[in-house]
Amino acid sequence: MKAKYFFQLVALSALWGASFMLTRIAAPALGPNLAAGLRMVLATGMLSLIMWRLQTPWPWQHWRELFLLGLLAVAGPHILYARSSLELPAGYGALLTVTSVLFGAFASAWLKEEALSAPKMLGCLLGFVGAALVVRLGPVEPTHALVIAALTCMGGAAISGVSTPFLKKAIARMEPLQITAGMHAAAVVLMLPGAAYDLPRAHVTWGALAAVTLMGLLTSGLAYWMYLRIMRHVPPMAALSSTFLSTGFGVLWAVLLLGEPTSAAMVAGGGLILLACLLVMGLNPMQWSLQIWRGWRGG
Repeated sequence: MKAKYFFQLVALSALWGASFMLTRIAAPALGPNLAAGLRMVLATGMLSLIMWRLQTPWPWQHWRELFLLGLLAVAGPHILYARSSLELPAGYGALLTVTSVLFGAFASAWLKEEALSAPKMLGCLLGFVGAALVVRLGPVEPTHALVIAALTCMGGAAISGVSTPFLKKAIARMEPLQITAGMHAAAVVLMLPGAAYDLPRAHVTWGALAAVTLMGLLTSGLAYWMYLRIMRHVPPMAALSSTFLSTGFGVLWAVLLLGEPTSAAMVAGGGLILLACLLVMGLNPMQWSLQIWRGWRGG
């Protein structure tokens, strides 16, 4: 992987990691549906301007596919993430959303694109054990509301994971900018009813508006376009590394900027989730350790 793509992945991960903290700020004030809907509106507006400036045509002929991607990759996950943020700390959300890789493995197996081997099955099991460890033994008291929020967050991760094989197919037929703008525009249509429902009860603050604006322009529109562009130039495993990096950044921003607590159990659970995702991606940490050991002994 070229250095420029590596640094782009790091920048992308930092942006996506910040979205957990920003959602935690915006959703309680505006309402989860309105916060997510405004985020999509801003992303669509910015991407539309970029398409107009670059004279990129809208892929109207693929509108059915874009509505499916808008539901699976954007609208569904972000609504559930915003709802979970009402109770779930940002650091918890950052750790739990990485399970999207596990659900992506199930989706690929269901679509006959990849076989669900024994190591991948083990990885899935370890991932869910790690998620349970984070929620049950983390620094926040595991109340009924927290557990429901965690399950809601993982539901968003599941929908996002299912979108992965569909995104890979779409890249072969459309430009990254067309896919990003099209699915965000579709998400706006899908999220209008929920946003209208939250609007009368919204408590508009400057902090919430600033958080939504940053998410719409940076962590949604710009970041997703960047991600799809990178996917065309790096191996799939390298592209998926942004999932792990964004988790690390998400926990870091939550601790540094929101003052959220951490615990040894939370770190252990996050480690299990990371190990699980590596196994699901076909990467064996034991083989890495053996190769490093042999190289050290040989040197």
